[in-house]
Amino acid sequence: MSGIVVVGDGPAGHRLVERLRHHGHDGPVTVLGAEPRPAYNRALLTSVLDGSLTPDLLALPRPPGETRVLTGVAARVLDRRRRTVHTDDGTTHPYDVLVLATGAAPAHPGGLRTLADAPGPDPGPVSVVGGGVLGVETALALRRAGRRVTLVHRHPYPLNRLLDAVPGALLAAHLDERGVALRLGRRVAAQEPGGLVLDDGERVEAATVLHCTGVVPRTRLAAEAGLAVHRGVVVDDRLGTTDPRVHAVGDCAEHHGRAAAGLDAAWEQADTLARVLTGGDARYRPAPAHLRLKAPGLDLAVLGPPDPQGDETVLFTDPARGRHARLTLRAGRITGAQLLGMERAVAALAPFHDHGRPLPAGRFDLLLGRPANTGTGPVELPDSAIICTCNSVTKGALLHACREGAHDLPAVAAATRASTGCGTCTPELLRVCADLLTRKAS
Repeated sequence: MSGIVVVGDGPAGHRLVERLRHHGHDGPVTVLGAEPRPAYNRALLTSVLDGSLTPDLLALPRPPGETRVLTGVAARVLDRRRRTVHTDDGTTHPYDVLVLATGAAPAHPGGLRTLADAPGPDPGPVSVVGGGVLGVETALALRRAGRRVTLVHRHPYPLNRLLDAVPGALLAAHLDERGVALRLGRRVAAQEPGGLVLDDGERVEAATVLHCTGVVPRTRLAAEAGLAVHRGVVVDDRLGTTDPRVHAVGDCAEHHGRAAAGLDAAWEQADTLARVLTGGDARYRPAPAHLRLKAPGLDLAVLGPPDPQGDETVLFTDPARGRHARLTLRAGRITGAQLLGMERAVAALAPFHDHGRPLPAGRFDLLLGRPANTGTGPVELPDSAIICTCNSVTKGALLHACREGAHDLPAVAAATRASTGCGTCTPELLRVCADLLTRKAS
């Protein structure tokens, strides 16, 4: 196969090209990127906001092989009959196979989606509108950078779509303790120069307003070309559209009525499509939902859907220490979990959830980070346990890298690619290596 054109140079498009080469495709690939810079890891934008990373450190490796990456070039017209893509610089790109990886746009102007959307060094106050995952991560990142931050959310507590009221209240308390001014149960009535006006008439001072209120799949190119589009570009199990030569992956794609949710799903789709385009018989099967908030000092994980069904519930609440856990199980298997301030519990329970394995007896011991039934010692994960889900890096692979001399984050990332995806595995992978060094010293 030759003549693959990928529209979109975000994480999904970049991953697809890398996996195509991995599976043996050696023909030409052209990537059309609308942004002026090559692919970078958008999942780490909040690390730029808090100053822990510079924008250049988000750059993803250049794709291998005969890959032509064009930046600052936006696709304008898809001509399916002639199998060409026309771009805004007047260039025409023929294709044998076309992949749409156009991503999604903020649902509201002033949203945070790319490096260009990140606020500048202006020291003035910032208002973040929307208390979902991105809104919470953004507010905390800006506070770590020393900015005055107000979070406006129309529901009674942040992450209301994912959390029950008790962990939601604990999360709100954590934000308040970190200095985020909360305006919960409030709506924005107007945005004016210098700030916001809320629905009760209160004025909130803001030199910058960031709207973190969701995204909309970018489907214009597909819709105008006559492809089936609902909320996203409709794809089947092989990531194919209603045109056999056109595929879609990532935030722009809709699989069986569901849009891709986050970087993990986009990368899974890219991996599947790479195998399909290189002759494999792969089928995309969405992995179980698994969310981990990216915020130092706040460990929050949600496994499974917001309202899981089960026949057993395990509940643990420790408000004084900001800890909460709720497990829902069916036939001994985790159907859903909310884990706040339970870092060891996340490491212990996530493999059971992700692989559909039944929990052993002693559920409460697992929540507290102790082996079930014994009540002592830390949880010991098997070497086969996946620590970095983005790159499928196991505990065993991390231990091997550590034994070979990778003792800090850059060295571990270079050796295994762990932490180069969404970044939420960083604390656990560093702990694995730290435990190994401790055992060596003793």
